[in-house]
Amino acid sequence: MAVDIEKTLSTVESGEDRHSSGRESPILESIRGVRTNRTNRTRSRSRHSATSSRFNNDDYTWNLERAATATVETEIERAAREPITYTRSGASMSSVASRPPEYEVYFEDNDPDNPLNWSLLYRAWTIGVVSFATWLAVLYSTSYTAFIPGLMEEFDASETVATLGVTTYLLGLAAGSLVLAPLSEVYGRQPVYVVCMTVWTILIIPCAIGPSLTTLIVVRFFGALFGAVMISNTPGTVVDISNPEYLSLGISVYSIAPLNGPVLGPLIGGFIFQYKGWRWTNWVSLIIAGATILAILSLRETYPPAILKKKAARLRKEKDDPQYWCQYDQKISTLSLLKINMSRPFVLAATEPILWFMNFWISLIYGILYLCFVAYPIVFTQYRGWGYGLSGLSFLGIGCGILIAISFEPVIRGFICRQPRDPVTGKVLPEAAALIMGLGAILTSIGQLGFSWTCLPTHIHWIAPIIFGIPFGAGNTLCFIYGNNYLAGAYSIYAASALASNAVFRSIVGGTLPLAGPKMYETLSPQWAGTLLGLLEVICIPIPFIFWRYGGKIRAKSRVIQQLQNELDEMERKRARNDERRRRRARREAENAERRASDEDLSTDDETDSEDGASERRESVPHSVEEKKEATATVKNE
Repeated sequence: MAVDIEKTLSTVESGEDRHSSGRESPILESIRGVRTNRTNRTRSRSRHSATSSRFNNDDYTWNLERAATATVETEIERAAREPITYTRSGASMSSVASRPPEYEVYFEDNDPDNPLNWSLLYRAWTIGVVSFATWLAVLYSTSYTAFIPGLMEEFDASETVATLGVTTYLLGLAAGSLVLAPLSEVYGRQPVYVVCMTVWTILIIPCAIGPSLTTLIVVRFFGALFGAVMISNTPGTVVDISNPEYLSLGISVYSIAPLNGPVLGPLIGGFIFQYKGWRWTNWVSLIIAGATILAILSLRETYPPAILKKKAARLRKEKDDPQYWCQYDQKISTLSLLKINMSRPFVLAATEPILWFMNFWISLIYGILYLCFVAYPIVFTQYRGWGYGLSGLSFLGIGCGILIAISFEPVIRGFICRQPRDPVTGKVLPEAAALIMGLGAILTSIGQLGFSWTCLPTHIHWIAPIIFGIPFGAGNTLCFIYGNNYLAGAYSIYAASALASNAVFRSIVGGTLPLAGPKMYETLSPQWAGTLLGLLEVICIPIPFIFWRYGGKIRAKSRVIQQLQNELDEMERKRARNDERRRRRARREAENAERRASDEDLSTDDETDSEDGASERRESVPHSVEEKKEATATVKNE
């Protein structure tokens, strides 16, 4: 499933700093002032604090950081957040300047606590574990579609009612990404992974032994509520442990498994259902989930703020000195965090024209993708007579398309990096990603229409509709990845809010549209129902090209983006004032140090002169009796 996985690849196009080519391209308007001064993400301490080590000034790392952040709160809001408390220590937390800089805890050179310094093998293991865990949570959403016939037979339910299990799972994923995923900022990634994955695993048991279809439908919602954490937060783990120059590679490798989860779900679930029954589909998921939890327990915390807070607490205890501190020693108000996470995505969706069209377009594509998990079994099982397990193989065309789109990421990124850049910031403009979105829209339409026209009658070879799944899968992947890329680039520090809005709406549409699938395919036939959906996608093809041509003007009229510019400018002014204060303080300290050194030299000279005078006086004083008599006689003669 492509719930929030695509956003992790959404910003890889602007990685290396390259010169734009001279090819013909429309004038893309820039938005003045949308820029950020970020410190380089290094493993050594910066002049003032290495705890704020972030990323290089490359576009893709900055946008990716925002896209992979579970919380939608911005830096300014974090600074002004109320209520706020601080970890108890001997350092004053009222201002950074009042804390002793020599007691600040940060990532030093070759610090073993820094995730970037872990061994390559362990970091690869970490990416593999979180990728597999996300794949499992995604696979569980679509494996359900494979045993819908078994649910209909056992519980005497209609296909529409039985399909509700898919709907509630997707709605749970949407809710979980807003409610539970931001808790990683409070408690760190590892504890949230362990707790949520454990609860998700436990909630599989009622689905396996459920006495009624209602039990499955309701429990799957709450299971997805906790499973959403793996989908929303694991991209952040990859960002935590990846060096900036290899970030796009790490994200690409990570995304292979989660993006193919929807494809493998019906395949694996179909074979298990065919030979062991629908309950065993849940039991197998439970067994795999148990092994996954054990693998997660082998992982270390990767979230830098959580690591530094623990390190500061450890030093305070080991050295029995309460003055050790780090810049993240603040306890966040969970209610305040949830308030922002639950409100801003919907505010943006209601007020931003960019999100009106993007949410509609991406939600439509996502809904049609999930409708395929209803349509393919109808075509290959009911009409072509394939078994439940064999019909799952029909999704391999979509899986191949997904892999092809991911493998072409370096080529696509190079193409985007050659597009015109913002003359103010030097970054690739967000509209550059719209070209790839347009390509994805075309491929998706071709794949959907080709499948519709070749799936029936049965005398057409079965390989034809499966082959058309390749452009369909590739187009969906490009639309999801680079659609999110456009949102991340357009909304910058509000990227997480915009992406959360898009994820919620597409999950709602993706969960509800399959409910109409069985009746629609029965009434219209697979050919005409698929053609109708394909024509809807054709109608939406102009949307990405409109953003490519006029995106700059649309962004210039956005109220939120204008507010974003003002906030970023204010942040820059604050940084400049803070830098100036630090420079003045450094000059004062240097002058005081010179004054103290000069005073020490003067006091040393005075002590030397005093010692010399005392020595001369001691030499002029007579010591023996004869010397005293001679001195007395000399005085009398005079």
